[in-house]
Amino acid sequence: MERPQGTRVNGQELYGGGFGVVVISAPALSAAASDAVQQAGGRVLRTIAWAAVADEIGQQAGRPLLLVDTHGAEADAMEIALARIDAVATALDLPIVVSLATAEIDLVAAMLLGPRVAMLCDASQTELVAALAVAGASNSAASLLHAHFREGESERLRRLNAEVARIAEALARLSVQEEESRRGGVGDRHQSFHATPARAQPGDAEMVRRMIRARRLRDGFFGSGLFEEPAWDMLLDLYAASLEGTRVSVSSLCIAAAVAPTTALRWIGKMTEAGLFARQPDPVDRRRAFMMLTPYALDGMRGYLDAIRRLGTM
Repeated sequence: MERPQGTRVNGQELYGGGFGVVVISAPALSAAASDAVQQAGGRVLRTIAWAAVADEIGQQAGRPLLLVDTHGAEADAMEIALARIDAVATALDLPIVVSLATAEIDLVAAMLLGPRVAMLCDASQTELVAALAVAGASNSAASLLHAHFREGESERLRRLNAEVARIAEALARLSVQEEESRRGGVGDRHQSFHATPARAQPGDAEMVRRMIRARRLRDGFFGSGLFEEPAWDMLLDLYAASLEGTRVSVSSLCIAAAVAPTTALRWIGKMTEAGLFARQPDPVDRRRAFMMLTPYALDGMRGYLDAIRRLGTM
């Protein structure tokens, strides 16, 4: 069956009725990857073998979706190729869907980790098709938006800029009012519930580890899967590691999340985008990265522990 062609605006093809995908995989798996793209409603623009990534990635016009299948690829080839993929995707703002094995989490996360990357670990064909459909639809909408701006809708852009300026001015006034309130004016009564910054106390690491063990105990009595809260489990694990002076790899953090690796990787991306997690490259091994809490997250965890300590709950 012939697939519908994309819309062309200013000479650029926008992948409306069949979003464009560049597939990067081992040659033996390219057919399966292409089949997943077609099932998701997309069409393959180009298939690139791992050895050819450095030469061929980025040659495609427009903003295609990148499907990266790491199965069957050699680690040495992947290390070089993933760094190149990340550089091109960052420069061109390209979305990426990665299908990987559990053993490859650290290598892939060391190179590709961010809001534009969807990582699927040991995914089924159905999961891969669903992820491609979601990413393709989002990318098509973004491409259409960029194209409309390029077509000369200056009036709409002018109104948008005016609205942004108005919001910025309102926020500036609000900041002044809040500063005046802190200096003696009447403030928001909800401010009194906010925990004040606190320092880590002796024994905090053991307290956090007890909290983690207590959370895992629930699964023994009620069964697994009922109390999934990966964001909080990962916050606790990273804070305990910070207090103990140890480092946590991405794969270890996925285990601490107590959910499926794909779910854990998605939450790591969300927490990084929210400014709570930060990625720290391993200075010894470029194929691994560590996760750590940002100063903002550290302050929040200190304040939380101080608050529950004052409540006498731990």
